[in-house]
Amino acid sequence: MPNLFDPLTIGTLELPNRIVMAPLTRNRSPGAVPTALVATYYQQRASAGLLISEGTAISQQGQGYIDVPGLYAPGQIEGWRRVTRTVHAAGGRIFAQLWHVGRVSNVELQPGGGAPVAPSAILAKTRTALIRDGVATFVETSMPRALAIDEIRGIVDDYRRAAAAAVDGAGFDGVEIHAANGYLIDQFLKSGANHRDDAYGGPIEHRVRFLVEVARAVAGAAGGLRTGVRLAPVTPSNDIVDADPQPLFEHAVAQLAPLGLAYLHIVEGATGGARELPDRPFDYAALKARYRAAGGRGAWMVNNGYDKALAEQAIASGTADLVAFGRAFIANPDLVRRLREDAPLNTPDRGTFFGGSAKGYTDYPALETATGSVG
Repeated sequence: MPNLFDPLTIGTLELPNRIVMAPLTRNRSPGAVPTALVATYYQQRASAGLLISEGTAISQQGQGYIDVPGLYAPGQIEGWRRVTRTVHAAGGRIFAQLWHVGRVSNVELQPGGGAPVAPSAILAKTRTALIRDGVATFVETSMPRALAIDEIRGIVDDYRRAAAAAVDGAGFDGVEIHAANGYLIDQFLKSGANHRDDAYGGPIEHRVRFLVEVARAVAGAAGGLRTGVRLAPVTPSNDIVDADPQPLFEHAVAQLAPLGLAYLHIVEGATGGARELPDRPFDYAALKARYRAAGGRGAWMVNNGYDKALAEQAIASGTADLVAFGRAFIANPDLVRRLREDAPLNTPDRGTFFGGSAKGYTDYPALETATGSVG
């Protein structure tokens, strides 16, 4: 019977344990360039079986928040190369999460002050982060414009280039496509944000098209065994909803199955919130079964609200192959050791989650420091 601390091979990587650090936006990359401080942050957490980077924009158009990193300019790639070298020197493994926010942006972040882009011109009733008077401030998103079909093809190419930059230029072990949480790919998937009447809208088969095209392009650039996909079937994050998510996502995973992916990363319930949503029921076991029946052999990663007991249950039962932890990794760089030893966890400082300096970022004590022992 497998347990949380057993090794696992995903794609081309041998992971020493099944604990994954989930992607966590921290807004500490001025000019979209990861700094030495960012490298230290990831190095501290390198004992995770796998690190998944914070969402990293594939283009300036894909940016939605201030001071988040990119993978579309030489300085950004060099900044990430410093991160991956530091992680690898510490014995870790790291994937880059490829991100295009779509309509979850503001004109101040867009090229030439243009409107954010989306499948349809529907405002996201949510907020994004800008710098105002030197302070990170949450502001309303801007009204988006609908993408033309030729622009969609161009964004697929942006994903391809970013994937190549991540593995060939920046030295990542692989990439994760962010197709969750109300960002661009999720906007195409879900009926609440996609009102198109062309090949990318309407029936499920059409709304899944963009996801599949991106996944094929990324897998072609990085290799299927070095590609993961993150999905969130029912999260309401960033004003997203679908009228009937079960058949939508079962069709989506069946289309992804032939690509030979390293893993699927499934957010259960509301991202960062409730695991069960009575108004949005979803059968995750059926989703996994559909993926396997379609030939999908990638690892099954689960996320959202897992503690050690729930994670151990998921691994032992075969419900999941990997469990991703988010906020616990913010405050506990040595989370793997703490979980193994049933040690107490540091409490995260929510006031330092987004933006700032080393405080609340790289200054959380590891267990040795916290207890005064020598590890």
